[in-house]
Amino acid sequence: MLRLSMQTLSFKDSVPSGEHDLFDLIRIASQLGYDGVDLEDRQFESTESEYLERLRRHALDLGLAIGYVGTQGGFGQHHHGDDDGHATHIRRWIDVASAMLCPMVRVIGCEPSAGETDEDAWPRTVDRMRDLAAYGRERGVLIGLHNHNHRMFPATAGQVVRMLDEVDDPRFVHVLDTGQYRGSRGATGYEDDPDRGSYDLYENIAGSIDRAIAVRAKIYRIASGEEEWIDYRRVMQILKRSRFQGWLSVVFEGRDDTPPMKAMELAAAHLRSLLREFDI
Repeated sequence: MLRLSMQTLSFKDSVPSGEHDLFDLIRIASQLGYDGVDLEDRQFESTESEYLERLRRHALDLGLAIGYVGTQGGFGQHHHGDDDGHATHIRRWIDVASAMLCPMVRVIGCEPSAGETDEDAWPRTVDRMRDLAAYGRERGVLIGLHNHNHRMFPATAGQVVRMLDEVDDPRFVHVLDTGQYRGSRGATGYEDDPDRGSYDLYENIAGSIDRAIAVRAKIYRIASGEEEWIDYRRVMQILKRSRFQGWLSVVFEGRDDTPPMKAMELAAAHLRSLLREFDI
């Protein structure tokens, strides 16, 4: 059966509030029965070696694999200054992942500037990704391209496959997010696109799953015990047809009143039930 990891960003508000820290969230993943944990840069208290080693050993002692470290923001968004600053930020987290023996850093693409199209911003984004892949190769870390909408690209399967092909580096891989393709009810940023009605979430998932080494299983509304906005039976059919063998990284992005702890418990039960049903 495919293994489930818990994305700590599912508890994103609890870290800045002081309710939990990363050590707590790793322990929660173990308590809820997840097989692994995926971490997010904004939730680290430090990047000092002693802190990183304590985090790594904490997960190891609980029998949890660390699948990836996610980075905030994309090129063109200026979360970390200009694009040079963002590239420096990602390289820093590649170093962190390497120090923690974590195999991958998750990155998103680019938000074009005002007046630009995806095509205008495409060549420079590909160049940036090539540079990151080369840096990751030096550090033994994969660069996982996360499909992401919110007026960003790549946001369709065709764009993901094209970028993977153009970067053309075995260290540059795909992290498929079930909720971030155009056509997802949870995705935003294409409401004014005249072709918005032509996007189909499940066609997009099927269109890139063969290139994915991990799937971010997005959860929006789970109070009933089953995710309401994404049909995970259809997703499981796609995974089975593709013979997908990677991790499912469960991410709660709450659109109801379910507390994160309960949501992640229900999500694990829901997805494991479907994995048994589909024998994958």
